[in-house]
Amino acid sequence: MASMKFITALAMGICLLPCVSRAAALNLATLTCEKYENDVLPAAATSTTADSLNTVMWLFGYAVAKSGTHVMYPDALAPFGFALDNECKSNPTETLLAALAIVKPESKKPMDIDKVECASFASKHIQFERTDPESANTIMMWLFGFSVARAGSHLFDAEGVHAFETGLLAICAKHPDISLFDALTPIRVPKAEKAPRP
Repeated sequence: MASMKFITALAMGICLLPCVSRAAALNLATLTCEKYENDVLPAAATSTTADSLNTVMWLFGYAVAKSGTHVMYPDALAPFGFALDNECKSNPTETLLAALAIVKPESKKPMDIDKVECASFASKHIQFERTDPESANTIMMWLFGFSVARAGSHLFDAEGVHAFETGLLAICAKHPDISLFDALTPIRVPKAEKAPRP
């Protein structure tokens, strides 16, 4: 039940975000805010994998995981997008990784993904994919960003979302009683997204 409320609330919040986008791949540690604003965001018109909404959603999930929490804020997507845009415009030489550490989501209506059962989420997600595939994909992008941050990476390649989704649903099928948070923890992101080893 909590999963469905989250999905519904998040889908409603999606309509509030302004148009932003990204290039094919992002290295958050080297990409400056200026480049993000001037080159990445205008690329929305040609993006077929991660449109503006999905890019910001991925960044949102990433920022939440980097902050050390595991809570989704369904109503905080638009404020997060605006805050990131403002931070980047105010500090153009700052890296996107640094900007994400500064921008904090509004903590209204939190949903702890440690309290969402994996099997319940998977079932709702599959149903949601049938009725609203775009919104289902957007939610998956948040989880994808969250998982990449948990894996210690700072690279975003939108092409990996389908492999990520397949992996997450497989884990939920194999371990239906674990939490969504626990399901995200062991997922390995595609090779292109792993941070280089020291």
